[in-house]
Amino acid sequence: MLTKGLKIEKNRFGLLSDGTKVHLYTLSNGKMSVSICDYGCIITSIVIPDKQHNRHLDVALGCSTLGGWVSNHETFGAVVGRFANRIGGASFTIDGVTYELDKNDNSVNTLHGGFSRWDKKIWKAKRIANEYGIGIKLTRKSPDGEQGFPGNAKVSVSYMLNERNDLTIVYKATCDKATPFNMTNHSYFNLNGHSSGSIEGHKIQMNCSKYLEVDKNLIPTGKLIDVAGTPYDFTSSKALGKDIAKVGSGYDNCYCVDGFAGDGSLKTIAVLESDDGARKMTVRGTQPGIQLYTGNFLNNINGKDGAVYQCHSAVCLETQDYPDAPNKDSFPNSILRPGETYRHVTQYSFMF
Repeated sequence: MLTKGLKIEKNRFGLLSDGTKVHLYTLSNGKMSVSICDYGCIITSIVIPDKQHNRHLDVALGCSTLGGWVSNHETFGAVVGRFANRIGGASFTIDGVTYELDKNDNSVNTLHGGFSRWDKKIWKAKRIANEYGIGIKLTRKSPDGEQGFPGNAKVSVSYMLNERNDLTIVYKATCDKATPFNMTNHSYFNLNGHSSGSIEGHKIQMNCSKYLEVDKNLIPTGKLIDVAGTPYDFTSSKALGKDIAKVGSGYDNCYCVDGFAGDGSLKTIAVLESDDGARKMTVRGTQPGIQLYTGNFLNNINGKDGAVYQCHSAVCLETQDYPDAPNKDSFPNSILRPGETYRHVTQYSFMF
């Protein structure tokens, strides 16, 4: 366990309209810092050195005030659950019982859990230390029927930072009824700085030789497509903007992680590099998929420090189960049953 030079600061962030106090927790190692809010279980900032190695380059899009986070609909930095990404037809069937969910995506599908999202909930926070460093463990209970999902679920998300500049997120859950579970973090990254504009000059390499084919509503058909020879090929490092015009408004695709074994081991999935090559972020995870999203729907969004975010101002790299997995028998299992523990790890490692 590495703890030398690591520290956690707790500060009051504000009040909700009902008087609930909200706090901000900042993890630091002397080189970089990560701030997390107990409202929404949100990563509010990731601050790393700039070219001159001054520690003040915030590479995560977001809001400056609590009020901004409350009114934000872009899911900046938030934990997403019970089921991240889309569920086709806003329904699924388990053991012969069909469950109906919110149709919050084109009035047809469920996206990121529906209307009652977890980024608008208060989480309980406590300080912890483990093999991933020091950090904050946030917990909440998701009651039976929340978002339409069955079962009372106990959920925890731990954000950890170590001396090697690894930001590790550990997701855990149990439930008293069989239910789909698929949690991820929806941080928007721009390694040039959150207010620097387009990420089309960022280079990315992904250890993913296939991606999921989707229909017109972005629901997987069940078919896995080879990326070779297509604009979706990032098996070698390539600028995000090189082929982006060939894929419509931008990338919003779930890629299949090469070598996924389902044994809980961390796999190196992607390496993201700033335009000038001065900063890199390596993404590791334990899940079969990673959603590559290039901020296609950002349009005049007011962000932190007076920034205004536009289309392609950031990239999301969300490790997760395959979208619509509850309705696709051929996809890796996403059903959590009583007596089982859901555990999923994502690690973002920064180099500067």
